[in-house]
Amino acid sequence: PDTGVTRHYNFTVMRDITAPDGYRKSAMLINGQFPGPTIEANWGDTISVTVNNMITAGTEEGLAMHWHGITQKGTPWEDGVPGVTQCPIVPRSSFTYTFQADQYGTGWYHSHYSAQLTDGVFGPVIVHGPNHANYDYDLGPIMISEYHHHDYWSNLVEIFSRPPVIPNVNNNLINGRGIYNCSGTDCSPGASLSRFSFRSGKVHRLRLLNTGSNANQKISIDGHTMTVIANDFIPVKPYNTDVVTLGAGQRTDVLVKATGSPRDAYWMRSSIDMDCLNSTATYPTVTAAIYYEDADPSTWPNTTSTVVWQSNNCASDPLNQTVPYYPLTPPGTPSTTETIEINLAQNATGHYLFYMNNATFRANYNAPLLLLDRTGNFSDPYYANANAYNSGANSSVRLVFNNIYPMHHPLHVHGHNFWVLAEGRGTWDGVVVNPANPQRRDTQMMQAGTPENPAYVVLEWELDNPGVWPLHCHMSYHVSMGLSLNIIEQPEKIQQLKIPASLAKTCHEWAVFSGQEFVNEIDSGV
Repeated sequence: PDTGVTRHYNFTVMRDITAPDGYRKSAMLINGQFPGPTIEANWGDTISVTVNNMITAGTEEGLAMHWHGITQKGTPWEDGVPGVTQCPIVPRSSFTYTFQADQYGTGWYHSHYSAQLTDGVFGPVIVHGPNHANYDYDLGPIMISEYHHHDYWSNLVEIFSRPPVIPNVNNNLINGRGIYNCSGTDCSPGASLSRFSFRSGKVHRLRLLNTGSNANQKISIDGHTMTVIANDFIPVKPYNTDVVTLGAGQRTDVLVKATGSPRDAYWMRSSIDMDCLNSTATYPTVTAAIYYEDADPSTWPNTTSTVVWQSNNCASDPLNQTVPYYPLTPPGTPSTTETIEINLAQNATGHYLFYMNNATFRANYNAPLLLLDRTGNFSDPYYANANAYNSGANSSVRLVFNNIYPMHHPLHVHGHNFWVLAEGRGTWDGVVVNPANPQRRDTQMMQAGTPENPAYVVLEWELDNPGVWPLHCHMSYHVSMGLSLNIIEQPEKIQQLKIPASLAKTCHEWAVFSGQEFVNEIDSGV
């Protein structure tokens, strides 16, 4: 639908000192907030966000904002990926993103420039729409993210050292709050835990988001059962669970009936799945307090958890359990199929990078792929590291991913929701799970594998959205190490797109900036 309503927001991104868990560190904040402000709209509204880049203290940096889960139908230039849809926003300049809230549910936004997300450039997006399950109260976004006390650049330096060093995770946060046992001059008083309110006998909607950079999260509420009603932006047939698993970039909406008494208080918990982190964590579990209407908010809950969960090789919930509420059947036979092997290997300089079919991605900030394609230039030398797949005139695509490296990957596609046809270990046998109505979402976990026993996931979607759409691992370190490809979709129609002049302006300004300043692109750029 098109409501004719425009929701306006104005974001200023700049470096500042923050201490969400009591440890003071340099971060990148939006309007001085950590996490960033909530964007709220109705299904069919237009959202307009002016992003001001004031990252000027210390090293000046570019900026681009991505709207995770928004398909950008008809506006692929608003997707916010530097080197793919635009040139970066230069320091002391701004760019206004304008797009339709074309899906409803829970999403988020984040910087797609290098690993700035890790330093705090993210926030939630709530799009209100029809309800297929009834509830009394909407508690809003509940963002869970692992947290580093070092800035993102220091972490990347470690990642790209030879051999790589995977940084320790210092803490885990819920809505930007946690407690760290801090002592010394870098400490700040006042850190606390997030709090939420329940009313006895009522049903509450919780919008759970993994806005972290790498960790799998396991979320539970002491003494309560959760009913899953949506995964990413896709409503699902409700099912009950004691624990919600979220990989980086994934969202799950749940309903929780407050079965306790008016004076009760309970802990909500989120634990990093350490089997999937491939690193260490000082505080892997964070809690938040849930107070019923007559509970004493001056004391913390004293409940204990009875939930037992397993890592399950870093997999999402079983595909036969997550059935879309509104059925949609994929084509009987896809127009084109690609098989893609994921591995980690050293490049010519001895640095470790991720490869898809022996190709790794690196953005050229001065030559966005969408703008090159707009001119019909599909053989430009700038494509050397673009890892681009030209879909031609095909109407649908199926990608069969085989992971032969022992790390999992939450795979995220821009511009679409994909069907998840199958996932598991070994070799796919061609069987589709729930073929009449397979799971759909925009971010799907791919299990860890080995050369002898690969993990596979099979993704499919219709090629009905002209543009250049990245598909990448949403673990920050992995995409920094090149684990991304780009689908050139309906190239003939790309040439007919009426791309606003503001996109060319980003490139004119970036050309001047990068000609005067040394831009140290330490990673893939996205």
